[in-house]
Amino acid sequence: MRDVAGKAGVSVATVSRALAGNYPVSEATRARVMAAVESLHYVVNVHAKALSGRVAGPIALVLQDITGPSLAHVAAGVEQEAAARGRLSLVCATHDDPDREDDLVQLMREQHAAAVVLVGGAVMDDAYNGRMAAYARALDAVGSRLVLCGRPPLPSRLPVTVIDYDSRGGAFQAVDHLLDAGHRRVLFLGGDPLVSSAEQRRAGYRQALRAHGVAYAEELDVSGSYTRVSGYQRTRAALERRLDFTAIFAGTDMVAVGALAALREAGLDVPGDVSLVGFDDVPFAADLTPALTTVRVPYEELGRTAVRLALERENRLADDDHVVLSTQLVIRQSVRPPK
Repeated sequence: MRDVAGKAGVSVATVSRALAGNYPVSEATRARVMAAVESLHYVVNVHAKALSGRVAGPIALVLQDITGPSLAHVAAGVEQEAAARGRLSLVCATHDDPDREDDLVQLMREQHAAAVVLVGGAVMDDAYNGRMAAYARALDAVGSRLVLCGRPPLPSRLPVTVIDYDSRGGAFQAVDHLLDAGHRRVLFLGGDPLVSSAEQRRAGYRQALRAHGVAYAEELDVSGSYTRVSGYQRTRAALERRLDFTAIFAGTDMVAVGALAALREAGLDVPGDVSLVGFDDVPFAADLTPALTTVRVPYEELGRTAVRLALERENRLADDDHVVLSTQLVIRQSVRPPK
């Protein structure tokens, strides 16, 4: 700024007023200052302005993996809402490393982020609750906000915003649709039972069975990771074991794609021989053959709502800090009554 002042022939205070735009400076003086700024390629030190409280802090999105289609849509929602509010958005990946998550949250605290949004399911044990409580208090101490996106609320009252979706209700809709079609043996390709969102989908699966008076069969409840390879391997293993099932409920659309590949490899038709339902409604679900019946999760809306709740919290009641968005069953061509 001193260099700009010297080149424009004005004081440093005048340069500051001209750049701020909220003090009276003559047009001729402002023109000289801006010409000096351009010729010297001067950029405002945003970090210094953030420390002085004169610039809006960024929105930090911390997720496990930036390549997953569902998490990418959350990121899109965060970026759209942040941009609409004149905020910069930062995206960071933890790769399932708690230590890296600790480091990223601390870094965002030092960067004076307006909010830190943690996305994805979590293992809800005492260690997790303790870490989240520490995050919430540390961020709140510097005027920031912890937002848990796609995770259930913490057990105690803390300065944290929670935005979740009805995972259990969506799973219930999916299995209810299969049972209404006449299926009674539904293979469930769920996720890690320790992860909150996966356990909610398992609860919805079992709730639908009870609602239809269908006995729960432990051998049809198969846990694994939410990947295409896992879906393929688990379906192939079920076929090799000659498990009796006429339908599959996959915990994610990626798992459903793997299951579809294993069924076709075994010479089975979908939905002629086996019906298939996914979860997420990622963009390619409608382009599969057959088009996949699945549960739509409003991932972009999750991201947008996370930003909105974090930035508008001072104007809302405390009860509004926990919001659950609804899910929706999208019926396409991958379900048919059993033979």
